[in-house]
Amino acid sequence: MKFRAVIKKSGDWWIGWLIDLPGVNAQERTKEELIESLKVGAKDMLMTPVEPKEREELVSIELG
Repeated sequence: MKFRAVIKKSGDWWIGWLIDLPGVNAQERTKEELIESLKVGAKDMLMTPVEPKEREELVSIELG
């Protein structure tokens, strides 16, 4: 799986976020650490179970 990320140097820190998974963002001292943190964030986001609440329904949507 591949995701697009925006990363940039801001002062002494590297910051970034995933375009394709809103809410996955990170801040690290090095570019390499930032990319690793974004990978971990993406895995965590995708592995988090979604439990629909009352009157909600979980559906899959296929693009194509």
